[in-house]
Amino acid sequence: MLKISVLSGAQAHTVKTDALALGVLEPPKLADDGVELDTALDGRLSELLDSKEIKGGRGKLAATHTHGVLGATRVCVAGLGKPGQLDADAFRTAAARVVASARSGGGSRIAWYVDSELGLSAAEQARALTEGTALASYDHGAWKTIDPRPDPIAELVLLGSDADDIEASAERAAQVSEWVNHARRLVDTPASELTPVALAEDALRVAAEHDRLACEVWGPDEIHAADMGAFSAVAQGSTNEPRLIVLRWPGLDVPEAPTLGIVGKGITFDTGGISIKPSSRMADMKGDMAGAAAVLSAMGAIAALDVPCNVIAVIAACENMPDGAAYRPGDILTAKNGKTIEVTNTDAEGRLILADALTYCREEGATHLIDLATLTGAIVTALGDFYAGLMGNEQSWIDEIQAAAAASGDHAWQLPLHSTFRRHIGSTFADFKNSSDLRQAGSIYAASFLSEFAGEGPWAHLDIAGTALLDRSRGDYFTSAGATGYGVRLLVELAAGMSKEP
Repeated sequence: MLKISVLSGAQAHTVKTDALALGVLEPPKLADDGVELDTALDGRLSELLDSKEIKGGRGKLAATHTHGVLGATRVCVAGLGKPGQLDADAFRTAAARVVASARSGGGSRIAWYVDSELGLSAAEQARALTEGTALASYDHGAWKTIDPRPDPIAELVLLGSDADDIEASAERAAQVSEWVNHARRLVDTPASELTPVALAEDALRVAAEHDRLACEVWGPDEIHAADMGAFSAVAQGSTNEPRLIVLRWPGLDVPEAPTLGIVGKGITFDTGGISIKPSSRMADMKGDMAGAAAVLSAMGAIAALDVPCNVIAVIAACENMPDGAAYRPGDILTAKNGKTIEVTNTDAEGRLILADALTYCREEGATHLIDLATLTGAIVTALGDFYAGLMGNEQSWIDEIQAAAAASGDHAWQLPLHSTFRRHIGSTFADFKNSSDLRQAGSIYAASFLSEFAGEGPWAHLDIAGTALLDRSRGDYFTSAGATGYGVRLLVELAAGMSKEP
């Protein structure tokens, strides 16, 4: 985990670090800390300002070596954007640019000025800088053996006067970021290594690290015995057995306290089944368990932070394969809640396994439900790689989730879940069908289907197909293709917010 140190700003000149960084707004101007550094560097920062090498735009970076004048090897000046557009993402992005600069010289220690005059509180800046540093340090190339892999940033030194607020915020962010990177490792892992059984073993390891975090794992016999006909059908085409993973965190021993239920789609590889996908980009389908990775990792973070909120997590994990035992288009399945489903497309499998997982999670006492799933390509077309699609049955619950999304950096955008979409899921032969041939509102169609299995009470669905696995840099603190760990920060923020409710 990223080590956090907090020092007073006066110690900046002597702190031993590979990069000493400060932020500037647009148009760029040096604040008091920058003026002091400029003096120590004999006006070098002023020269960079005059030559317009220091820019205030978001994501811009200028650096100069100190040649031994300071304890730092180099000083980095990072642009944060226009004052009216300043947010935590600006600091996360600035931190990522400094990580790249420090690592270019083999560095592993960074120091940052925390200056509340920039517009965000010291605690908010500390959180964002820690997240940007930790997440930008993640290495997607763990399986490479030829090129040397860059070392992660090992320590972040924060320089500011509000030491207690800075330290508490940064330490918490460092812990959560470690679990975000845990989710990323799971998603990046090849499906040959991360089978449903391997995912369940990881969940058991996570639970073993925390005294009060309980984990229960079911195999195919228990899944079948629990009348999870939809989940069982999707799983039956693979030689790798399915697993239902249930994690419980008793964070609050208070009568009538709400219980947050979080459900994750865990398709560890998705061929599409008999409705097979095109071969192009099928390799990315190892990431079809990103919802499960987020749910599992969030439970690890919630336990590590001792969040006072009761949480139950349910992960349905299996492969969707097209062998002779696979379920077929035209099959009619009976879900755990007794409703029947006509299969019209075996590549609409995620909603089937979620149907049984949602029902079970509600039966186990969840008062508030949220599921995360890489569910539809339509959400990528609609919202791209920055916003997940958010839909649900109660506006007050959606508002809580959107607040957690905004605060955490896992951004979400609400889409309508109007009753008119219910007509798209009707079937001649069963209660519902699992896909529509209308090619309209595909993400909303999927959410309408899931709503039939969410039971009574607040429920929301996050379609994370665009945000969980990138095919290129996003231009911010996610600097390359690969997994983002979307959802971990949001779920931790949501659980923490529920713990504060009366």
